Amino acid sequence: MGYHARGIFRMSTLSKLFRGRMLIVASSSPRRHQLISGLDIPFKIEIPEEYDESYNQLEQSENIPLILAKMKSDNFGRPLTNGDILMTADTMVFCNGKIMGKPDNSKEAIDMLSFLSGRMHTVVTGVHLKSNRGEKSFSVSTNVYFKDLSHEEILYYVENYKPFDKAGAYGAQEWIGYVAINKIEGSYFNVMGLPVHSLYNELCNFIESGC
Repeated sequence: MGYHARGIFRMSTLSKLFRGRMLIVASSSPRRHQLISGLDIPFKIEIPEEYDESYNQLEQSENIPLILAKMKSDNFGRPLTNGDILMTADTMVFCNGKIMGKPDNSKEAIDMLSFLSGRMHTVVTGVHLKSNRGEKSFSVSTNVYFKDLSHEEILYYVENYKPFDKAGAYGAQEWIGYVAINKIEGSYFNVMGLPVHSLYNELCNFIESGC
């Protein structure tokens, strides 16, 4: 069987797997919405109420996005119905022992980008899936290499793109991604906020396992 035929078979199987199911996306991120819509999976967006997202500072840094994704799932706020699959996610940037979430203001954004300038950093996204029959978590890491950025370049980006809803204070799909990223090791979409290739496979496995 050729590659094209295998692809057709896989898509046909997925259509059957998702029949009667709905992916509930508990995220306000427009980038995640855009990426998920490209998977041709039925989904709807439900934003849970705010809650305390504090975590144990002693946790190993790479585990924190998984912990926060699970917390978002636990605090979703309504029971799931049959056929619902809840997806929650959290993305963080790690660089030289420093943990970076979303900046609260321009100064924090400038400080984050100044720290990332000329360095390699790791983007980690934790994803949690839950249904009435089970749940599972997974995470994906991507290494990103930034060139040396001038203070003027950083100011231009922060002032014109307002990256306050992005981990590490930048979006790879925006101007700064075009001029600052020298190399990426791993999933580009993970840097945008959601590793859709892994999500696609994990959703298939989740449903096929009976969840």
